[in-house]
Amino acid sequence: MKSKHTADNEARLISLESDLGYVIERNQLELYYQPKVFAETNQIVGGEALLRWNHPEWGIISPNDFIPIAEKTGFINEIGKWVKKTACKQNKAWQDAGLPKIPISINLAATRFLESDLISHAMDTLKETKLESQYLEIEITETFLLENEKVVFSVLDELRNLGIKIALDDFGTGYSSLSSLNRFKGKIDILKIDRSFIQDLSSSHEEDSNFIVKMIIQLSHQLKMSVIAEGVETNEQLTMLQKYNCNMIQGYLYSKPIPAIEFAKLLKKDKLDPLEYSN
Repeated sequence: MKSKHTADNEARLISLESDLGYVIERNQLELYYQPKVFAETNQIVGGEALLRWNHPEWGIISPNDFIPIAEKTGFINEIGKWVKKTACKQNKAWQDAGLPKIPISINLAATRFLESDLISHAMDTLKETKLESQYLEIEITETFLLENEKVVFSVLDELRNLGIKIALDDFGTGYSSLSSLNRFKGKIDILKIDRSFIQDLSSSHEEDSNFIVKMIIQLSHQLKMSVIAEGVETNEQLTMLQKYNCNMIQGYLYSKPIPAIEFAKLLKKDKLDPLEYSN
């Protein structure tokens, strides 16, 4: 006999799968934004758009819970198009309101890079929202890039030719990380170090994570890539990243992902003071 928890979870999954096809027309999707801060000055130099689903019955649902369902049902590409258009439209609205001009990054599903209309839709979105291409960044995961290198590199070249910057997300979790960095030269503008390396940074002893992070930053700079450390939560981590000349910081030390109206308030401040994060 199923436990009540198991039964509730199954009911929730069935509900989510049934409702997912209507989230856009029912206006249930929302983007939260997390700032990216220049490591040396604390100035906001970018942001990442992160998807949330405001479900009428289950409340705020994270993408970890519904993106796999969207991928299984084939609805993921429509959601990706909505994210791109919404983020571009919002960023242009901030600029029109006189707020600092910064790039906003979006995460595209791996399958989106295999769709033939990705480039044309990106061009149409920028034209429709009147956002300059330099203020849109697209993030792709390392594992997917390595598994589909030939096709994806061609798409990345086209995106970069439009003026859109490309960020490599979750770097360090792929299967040929450091050895593959040289292959990304000229294809990737920004490299994001995975949080699993950042959480073990320590000023008291030079452990493996310290060495790996230092080497990733040095190699990336040698290859003309900027580096973002994600998941930064402590001043100690920030100090080590500054020591290693990391370009940008993203994490709860500065801000959790927040709704657009709250993010606009941060943009007005221009700079953010780091605060020690505690659960």
